[in-house]
Amino acid sequence: MNHIEEPVKAMTEAVEAIALSVVVPVFNEEESVGPLVTRIQEAMAAFSKPWELILIDDGSTDQTLPNARRELSRPDLRLKIIELQKNFGQTAAMQAGIDAAAGRLIATLDGDLQNDPADIPRMVEAIEERGLDLLVGWRKNRRDGLILRKIPSWCANFLIGKITGVKLHDYGCSLKIYRSSIIKQVKLMGEMHRFIPAWVAGVVPSSRIGEMPVTHHARHFGTSKYGISRTFRVILDLLAVLFFMRYKARPGHFFGSIGLAAGGLSGLILFYLAIDKFIFGNDIGTRPMLLVGVMLFLSSIQLITTGILSEMMARAYFNDDETTSYIVRQVFEQERPNA
Repeated sequence: MNHIEEPVKAMTEAVEAIALSVVVPVFNEEESVGPLVTRIQEAMAAFSKPWELILIDDGSTDQTLPNARRELSRPDLRLKIIELQKNFGQTAAMQAGIDAAAGRLIATLDGDLQNDPADIPRMVEAIEERGLDLLVGWRKNRRDGLILRKIPSWCANFLIGKITGVKLHDYGCSLKIYRSSIIKQVKLMGEMHRFIPAWVAGVVPSSRIGEMPVTHHARHFGTSKYGISRTFRVILDLLAVLFFMRYKARPGHFFGSIGLAAGGLSGLILFYLAIDKFIFGNDIGTRPMLLVGVMLFLSSIQLITTGILSEMMARAYFNDDETTSYIVRQVFEQERPNA
């Protein structure tokens, strides 16, 4: 390659570089997937930079995948469809889309048409102007039921903000804009998608996480995948988030601290009983305090041992970068996209 061709190739690659990847997990959304692609394309029509759309079919059992594949023939659209081998859950599907995204920025939203794609260009502009690494949508006028959706969501947002220290009005909104270099440092597991701001706060200061009001629509097609039982799962997940935020790299400190406290209390109890037995000559064999002291001693040994094992598992976790929470069956995309 001569000296003239190299700059030309570099300029061509720069022009073709994708500025934004729009990631949408879908599960049994056969009626909404077509209108969803239409709305996204219309919303991004005025976006001047190259962008791509990534749909992740999370093991749908209806016509979601065939309906999505029909959208591959759309002109002026760079579309990729990732079919997962089975239903792995929204978090794993979102992780699959983020892993496949080539954009400098990544936008995520739900596939049920409740998030408005028209907010994406405004959010992209805002994240750049405000110099943020994560911009979260705030469904200020949420179009959901009060008892089953709004009140549990308000309670969850309050608890999450208090425990994690990341103050946001709406953790559960899927419409978010990330810097790709930041979100790709975060590994999403389980059902932790609602805690993404907390995970991101583990790799950047919370001052680089912001929010802005977005439009929220009532569901037009299908039924919600969530019920009141989600509230209880949120509480359990929140405890896990708290543990990982503070002790992810040093779990031995968590278990070890409790073990040392239990061991110290056990030592005081047994020391007191020893004095009572050998100095004052009292019988301690039938006293409940002896049983409490022995149980605390055994518990301290178990907790400290658990902490050591946790440290070993944490080292294995950080050394294994290849493990994923999903399995891709097939990827569909245009042979020559015109985007």
